[in-house]
Amino acid sequence: MGALMDIWQSLHWLRPQWNWALLAIPLGAALWHYRQRGNDVWRHNVDAHLLPQLLVAGGRGNRFGFVPVALAYALAVLALSGPSWRQGERAMFQSNAPLVIALDLSSSIEAADLPPSRLLQVRAKLATLLRERVGGDVALLTYAGESFTVAPLTQDGANVALFLDALSPAVMPVDGKRADLAIEAATQLLTQAGFASGDILLLSDSADAQAREAAAKAVARGYRVSALGLGTVRGAAYRSVQGEIAQARLDEPALRALAGAGGGRYARLSVDVSDLHALGVLEPAQQAAASSQEHAGKTWLDQGYWLLPPIMLLALLAFRRRGAVTAMAIACLLPLALPVPAQAAEGNWWRRADQVQQQRIDAGVQAYRNGDFAGAQRQFEGIDSDQAQYNLGNALARQGHYDEAIAAYDRALKQHPDMDDAKANRAAVEAARKRQQSSSKNPQDSPDGKQQDPSGKGGSSPPQQKSPPQPGKPADDGQRDGQPGEPQKPSTAGGKKDAQAPPPRGEDAAAQQQANQAQRERMQQAMAQQPRDGGKPPATQPPPSAVQETPEQREQRQAVEAWMRRVPDDPGSLLRAKFRLEYERRQREGQ
Repeated sequence: MGALMDIWQSLHWLRPQWNWALLAIPLGAALWHYRQRGNDVWRHNVDAHLLPQLLVAGGRGNRFGFVPVALAYALAVLALSGPSWRQGERAMFQSNAPLVIALDLSSSIEAADLPPSRLLQVRAKLATLLRERVGGDVALLTYAGESFTVAPLTQDGANVALFLDALSPAVMPVDGKRADLAIEAATQLLTQAGFASGDILLLSDSADAQAREAAAKAVARGYRVSALGLGTVRGAAYRSVQGEIAQARLDEPALRALAGAGGGRYARLSVDVSDLHALGVLEPAQQAAASSQEHAGKTWLDQGYWLLPPIMLLALLAFRRRGAVTAMAIACLLPLALPVPAQAAEGNWWRRADQVQQQRIDAGVQAYRNGDFAGAQRQFEGIDSDQAQYNLGNALARQGHYDEAIAAYDRALKQHPDMDDAKANRAAVEAARKRQQSSSKNPQDSPDGKQQDPSGKGGSSPPQQKSPPQPGKPADDGQRDGQPGEPQKPSTAGGKKDAQAPPPRGEDAAAQQQANQAQRERMQQAMAQQPRDGGKPPATQPPPSAVQETPEQREQRQAVEAWMRRVPDDPGSLLRAKFRLEYERRQREGQ
């Protein structure tokens, strides 16, 4: 009895509005009783004391009476109400599985068995992969004798594609074919990013036993290793970094063994996208991310399915004579009692309340990205969660409603005190509000409300203010793509972003525009005053506002600009220097 009382006290209804349907039971009982009396013709034609001798005993008892119908109906209504007496962890889902690309940049990549060369074919294939891939984080590694990270995990494949033209064996500090080091580095990237599963794609023409061993270790940690074969079986000659001529051939059995050890797939490089479809990297599968203690939530578990067995047992009584209508009614109620298509307090039968709220948050993030801050505010309002209140504060700050934004940040921090983004944004908005208040009280303000430049050179110089990060949930695994302020969707790991103050609004925006124009004019005047005559500046220089650009000065400025445009753009030098420094650091540390 005590256990039943404890369950009753802890009972929680996910959809309590369905309990109102229980009021139909008394009405149904009255209608049933009235119908039974109207259908019993013997009661109107035979005296009551003769009825027991004329009627067959138990004749009506064999019919499907009102009590089983009412009991089945009550159980169905209770199941629809979503009874729950325990909570469980809420699954946090990420959009798609991540992908780490490991490219072989040894000397053999310049073999010409794939005309015009393997390297150019690989660049085109990676560009197609990054362009056609639907969702999911992606990273790029290169390896030869060592493995190096070109681009960390990011959701923006265009950022990774920027480095494709710079990829060549010349950027690698040491030659070789250490595919095992690349697989280990890819596994480390996925682990550090907090992914419990993901894909590793190796692009090479061969793989040794060490690589197969590394692939087996990766699949043991939940990461699948696939291989894309480069080259042909016949192969072609190439020149190594030492100047020696060697032959590069595609070793398909070794790559198939690597994919088998890594639980992945193998495909040979093709001219179309059939190889990418075969590898399954264009449409990554959804995966559930491991919930962190900071952001993991509790949710009531729907236990209404426990009422289905007694409902089905009662439905067996309907399969009798004249019970077809009752059986059909119960059969229609049974699908509604399932917990998945349950009706939420807001939404419909097919979405729970938390799903509807998450849909509103996603719509608000999209509106924020499109610059519709008022629409984003309408979506975030009314959702009592730290994520929604943080986003609401950002939307209000963008509109200049600093007091309301601070209040929204406070509500978010009340639910999640360790939200660093909310703390930083609140401080930035508080500073912007103080600057706005101090500028309105500045005695140097002109009658039109614009702050005048104390130097009297024209224009205004309000304090520069930056834009806050885009809304979304707290940052995902520590800003993997290095792009602060990128809108984000629910994830599980918290991180820090560069929180910034909201932009000026109204009169401040006009003053900021004037200040920018004045700054551009001063920069042009400074460039026009470049020292001539051996680099010696003139003895006296007039104020910037009084300097006019002469034809000679304009000619000199144009010459400088033309010289700057002749500076060669070598994106590969950045990777070359980066890999060289990383390689030297590893040598010093004995890695």
